Amino acid sequence: MDRSSYCDLVKRVLANETLNIQECTRILSSPEIELLPLLDAAFEVRKTYTGKVVSIHILNNAQNGFCPEDCHYCAQAKTSQVDIDEYPLKSNQEILQEAKSAYERGAFRYCMVFAGRGPSGRRIEHLSRLIREIKSTYPIEVCVSAGIMDESATQQLKAAGLDRLNHNLNTSQRHYPEICTTHTFEDRLRTLQAARQAGLQICSGMIVGLGETIDDIIEVAYRLRQIQARSIPVNFLIPIGGNQLKVISELTPEFCLRVLCLFRFLNPDSELRVAAGREGHLRSMEVMSLYPANSLFLDGYLNVKGSHRARTLRMIKDAGFEINSEFSVDQILANEEVQGTIQDDRESFVMKDLADLRPHKDHPSGQGT
Repeated sequence: MDRSSYCDLVKRVLANETLNIQECTRILSSPEIELLPLLDAAFEVRKTYTGKVVSIHILNNAQNGFCPEDCHYCAQAKTSQVDIDEYPLKSNQEILQEAKSAYERGAFRYCMVFAGRGPSGRRIEHLSRLIREIKSTYPIEVCVSAGIMDESATQQLKAAGLDRLNHNLNTSQRHYPEICTTHTFEDRLRTLQAARQAGLQICSGMIVGLGETIDDIIEVAYRLRQIQARSIPVNFLIPIGGNQLKVISELTPEFCLRVLCLFRFLNPDSELRVAAGREGHLRSMEVMSLYPANSLFLDGYLNVKGSHRARTLRMIKDAGFEINSEFSVDQILANEEVQGTIQDDRESFVMKDLADLRPHKDHPSGQGT
């Protein structure tokens, strides 16, 4: 492709034209489409909607383990042999304290994740009280990931002030039976439809590296466009011994970046988040993910640690981006220094075992529900 072809691509995407399957396939796999011009085109689209702002999300793994589902990639699944620290629902005090901490660390959105098939009526009432208290105390958006829900449950959470509901598709409809048997792709779609009908924004994404094909990746990107997902986390599988899924990932930094570009072109105005696995799979090219993506997780994932937050914040600042927060990166880093939590850069990359993606029992897969 010549320069004019990339410019034409940007114009078509900004005109809300849907790329066809052949074009999507070329973006992911054709050597004729060079990576740097492709990233530049994706950045032009991203910049049109969000400028150079990065939204920070912080996860609270509010309940770990005890899950009856068999999602083959997840350390919390009933079939997983990974040794994780299982615990029941955290106390209200702990959840509220973590919301305060997320706000002070520059998070735009605080994400509470609960293991399990889906919440009971009593759990929905409990979550509603927590959401009301968080929203009345801190100027922060709240997202909840709690499994399969119907419209009655999503309406209650919406009334409590919930901003977004997360329920990842994870893979395509065709490939879904290969990664889970205790619920279906259709179950996940119904939960997302219930959230939309309740007036909640939808957060839904995928895990790349589950043994899917390029066509599966394209299908998920199309599907998320169809359901108007406002927030799209793109995870890259961390293959860990002990999980049921036996996939040896062959993801390269270039392919991961191409996937992010594709999701940006097919969902131009959505919040696109580079999520779990970014540190290990993108390696020295991690900062390039900010050109198609305008969001990331800080402080790690569910059962996996991420880069130290100071390293991530410096990466954002060094690349000329800013965060979507009333605090600047410099203010947050200064506060971290006062508290003595800044680590030396040589020690901040805590996912050492992900450098070559070898399975290691101390880093269970953190993709979650």
